Parts: sequence; structure tokens; C-alpha cells
Amino acid sequence: MHSSLRHLDHRPWPLPDGRWGWRQSWQQLAFIHYRIEAAALRALIPEELDIQEFGGSAWIGVVPFLMVDVSIRNLPSILPMRRFPELNVRTYVQRGERAGVWFFSLDADCWPIVLGGRSLYGLPYHQAQMTHVESDGAVEFESTRRDGDARFRSSYQPIGDVFRAWSGSFEHWAVERYCLYSKDNRGLLSVDVHHKPWPLQRASSVVHENTLFDAAGLVLEKAAPVCHFSSGVEVISFSPKRVKPR
Repeated sequence: MHSSLRHLDHRPWPLPDGRWGWRQSWQQLAFIHYRIEAAALRALIPEELDIQEFGGSAWIGVVPFLMVDVSIRNLPSILPMRRFPELNVRTYVQRGERAGVWFFSLDADCWPIVLGGRSLYGLPYHQAQMTHVESDGAVEFESTRRDGDARFRSSYQPIGDVFRAWSGSFEHWAVERYCLYSKDNRGLLSVDVHHKPWPLQRASSVVHENTLFDAAGLVLEKAAPVCHFSSGVEVISFSPKRVKPR
């Protein structure tokens, strides 16, 4: 049994029927969140999805992290999928009662993930040259998209004790999500994921360079971001499902 399946009570809905397909570990993450007007997102997100707000605005999350041990169920992972950096730009949406994540971009330094994510899941993956270097608890992260149109460079580190987000808090709203949405040429898809609740810490973060928003067509409010750190979680994911039209 996968270790994540020992933790089920926190889920907002039951696990999907059927067997999970993939396992992976998301490690040493920063959650760097910025406010944005929901109206500024509407044209960039499928009309089948409702844009969620917290505290009077929608939010954009930039999430740099390490992806580790990606494989099909109980098979051993193989190079180059054992360990590589990834970088996501996302916002928060809902379809009916199922709150989830919508990705504007996913950059990865792993070509099988980029090709598979695009072809199997309809996700906007990009191949990038990336580094994720941890030293004494601090992370230096850098990403340059192969086509050269998006760069990101940041340093971040945890501050304070580990905590679990309480229901109703911003942290819980932003990170405790167990569904992602995407769209291919046949329509909307949803993918269920599962993991234990996130172990979180406050974080300090300095973004030295970021052209990801320009590449995605996002115009954000000029305000300091809200930052958190997580050591990570073990994750399983299920097969994509077609979302029925309304």
C-alpha cells in the first residue's frame, strides 16, 4: 500500500474508483502567491471552470520544487525521472463541488515528463534548463525555458515551526487541493491526486527574476507575495477523466 493511503480523513471527496496509476514525491517546495483580479483571468481559463477567490481576489501561485521518484505504481523509477526540478504557475478554480488547480505553465527539466504531460494530460508543459540547489536549509532555484521566452530565479527558505493548515485559512485553501484541470482538443479533463496533508512553514523568498507572468499573459497587482515552504509529500495520481459539459 502506498504510504499516502494511510491518510484519508482530510480529503474533500472520496478517492476515485479504480487503481491509481502513478507515484511521485514533491519535495522542497516554495508556494509564492500573488493577488490578481479574477476578471483579469477570465479570458485565460475555460468557461466551464469557475475562478475561485480568497480574501476578495483570485490568486496566482508560483511553485518551484523537486520532483522525485516518478514511476508507474510499484515499478522502480528510471533516469531521467528519478530527480529533476519543476516549476508551476497556477490559479484556483472550481467545477461543481470539486475545487482544483488550473495551470498556466509547467516547466520541467525532464523531457519524458514534458512530452507525457502534454500528450496524456493536456498540460502546458515546457522543457527548461533548471537548477535546484539546497544548502543549510535554503534553496537557490533557477529556470530558463528552452525557447528562451520565460525565466525564473529565486531563493527561499523556511522560517519557524512546521504546521498543518486549518480549514478556512488561506494556506488550507491554496494548498489542500486534490484535483487538477486541463484541456485538450477534445475538451476539459480532470485528474485526481492524493497525498497526506501538507507540512507547511512560513518562508522567506526573494524573486530575483521572473518573466513567467509575461509569457502567460498575466498582469498582477504590485504587492508583496505570501510565501510558504514545504518539505514535501508522497503523491499518487489517477487517470484523467473527461468532464461532462454543463
